[in-house]
Amino acid sequence: MGSAFLPRQGARHVNGVERPTLQRRLGSGQLSMIAIGGAIGTGLFLGSGFAISLAGPAVLVSYAIGGLIALLLMGCLAEMTVVHPSTGSFGWLAGHYVGGLAGYLVRYAYWSANVLAVGTEVTAVTIYMRYWVPSLPGWWWILGFSSALVAINAASVRMFGWVEYAFSSIKIAAILAFLVLGIWTLLRAPPGPAVGIANYARFGGFFPHGAGGVWVAVVVSIFSYLGIETIAVAAGEAKDPERAIARALRATIGRLGFFYLATLAVMLAVMPWSEAASGTSPFVTVMVASLVPGAASVMNLVILIAALSAMNSQIYAATRMLFSIAQAGHAPAALGAVNRNGVPLPALLLSSLGIGLAAMVYVMAPDRAFTVMIAVSMFGAMFTWGMIFVTHLCFRAARHGVRGRFAMWGYPWTSILGLLLMAAILATTIFTVAFRLTLVYGLPFIAVLSFTYLTLLRRNTTS
Repeated sequence: MGSAFLPRQGARHVNGVERPTLQRRLGSGQLSMIAIGGAIGTGLFLGSGFAISLAGPAVLVSYAIGGLIALLLMGCLAEMTVVHPSTGSFGWLAGHYVGGLAGYLVRYAYWSANVLAVGTEVTAVTIYMRYWVPSLPGWWWILGFSSALVAINAASVRMFGWVEYAFSSIKIAAILAFLVLGIWTLLRAPPGPAVGIANYARFGGFFPHGAGGVWVAVVVSIFSYLGIETIAVAAGEAKDPERAIARALRATIGRLGFFYLATLAVMLAVMPWSEAASGTSPFVTVMVASLVPGAASVMNLVILIAALSAMNSQIYAATRMLFSIAQAGHAPAALGAVNRNGVPLPALLLSSLGIGLAAMVYVMAPDRAFTVMIAVSMFGAMFTWGMIFVTHLCFRAARHGVRGRFAMWGYPWTSILGLLLMAAILATTIFTVAFRLTLVYGLPFIAVLSFTYLTLLRRNTTS
């Protein structure tokens, strides 16, 4: 059934002229690494410090809640994407199963989330480079690294896949090394309260900011897990998508859950949570505590690569979603064109807007740039995740009990639980100083999109 929705590989004929289109060159291993590349980035290496400042040691609970939501989301995506493995992914699915307006909103919300998340990652790059070269203006690094990643995405999807695979492999190796060094630091520490699991209860206890702090930190955890859904976006360029997607989705969530919770558990045992919540990456702080020569500098290099990897993945996801929007007739047709290598170059260039926005925010408010970019990028991500659960409920209802190769467990209660959790998290952002901009930006954004669709585009809707 899903094959009817697959883009043809290599070329298509328009008015008798052969034109290139997206190419199926990504394997399951690359799909998994692309998702890991998007999800293991600034959210873990720098954002975890921000989350710890909100929740203290109870950040472990926050990331466990975020991991549960991510697990539910991956289950819903796996079932739907195996049936419909297209580049439009959950945007197309929302339009087909929920309605034209839903598809329009999801596509643009997700595109904006990734465009702004690119700005978050590139802002973090300036923080990492400050570790070595504190005197050089941050916008130099923004321009240099961004140009390189845009060039990689412009080359070909195969080039992107291999670069992302290499970046993600480095991150996984670094996290494993971090865990080994962290555990070694714990084992060799002299008896006393400075290092060890006693840190979980020191400086205000396990819940120093109460349940409210834990709940707000869940927002940061969602930002950290953002990127796992890129597997579904990449489905239109996957080889043997029905088999590769299910395999990649299963592999990704297990790895992410282990990496996030294990690294945070070790980190909070090695140092007091108040130190982990400082302005620098808590991973670098742990490496300093390990007293291994050069370890902190090497870890800073790794988290720089992690930010570039996540940025690379987000540029890819934003580009493909904008390409899908144009293919659906909701954006200028030129944005749905691809070059000879199968790369939607116009969509890529427009999707790089977040880089320029991040540079402007950094110049105006360098100390607040990172948190501002997180707050505004979160709305599109949370709205999209919530709509994926809605879409899955409609998808199952439309299929009248017919199951594909992969079926979401616990339906419909698991989908309803995911939707309620996402709605609750999004609603509470307005009551928190750190994330107040999320709804301040997001609600007018959705209102403008809805008005545009209902007044200008509804007659031409082609979901």
